[in-house]
Amino acid sequence: MPSASMLDPRGPRFAAWVTTVVLVVVLVLAFVAPVAAGIVVAVQTVVFAIGAIAGPGSAPYGLLYKAFVAPRLGRPGELEPVAPVRFAQAVGLVFAAVATIGFLSGVVALGVVAAAFALVAAFLNAAFGLCLGCEVYLLYRRVTRRPLAARTNPSQP
Repeated sequence: MPSASMLDPRGPRFAAWVTTVVLVVVLVLAFVAPVAAGIVVAVQTVVFAIGAIAGPGSAPYGLLYKAFVAPRLGRPGELEPVAPVRFAQAVGLVFAAVATIGFLSGVVALGVVAAAFALVAAFLNAAFGLCLGCEVYLLYRRVTRRPLAARTNPSQP
């Protein structure tokens, strides 16, 4: 069972897939109903905020993963630290907030650009397991010489 500081890495990838779908919807709506796009991306902003503040396991997509997906899967091969994922959620929060402001203030181009950047990051994580926000976090930790928690194998004590 994952601890508070470690998580099943499949959960954030599931969340990235859901986020990818949401952001595609936002970008489609942007061209036909920018205010609706702003509302949808505002909801995604709240999802990112919960993930950044309370942790990805407490965010709505993390709860969906725990309730419906994880029980159908075997135990993860390894666990990963939560901190990089929380940082990535904070980065997503910033982009989604900028997109929300853009769409709801009538600066649709700003909303589209910010949502598109968030979409690229979410898709890279979902499809390839490349979490850009996590990589930035790890780079920051290396540059500042702060140690990182190691991955753990949950089958070992």
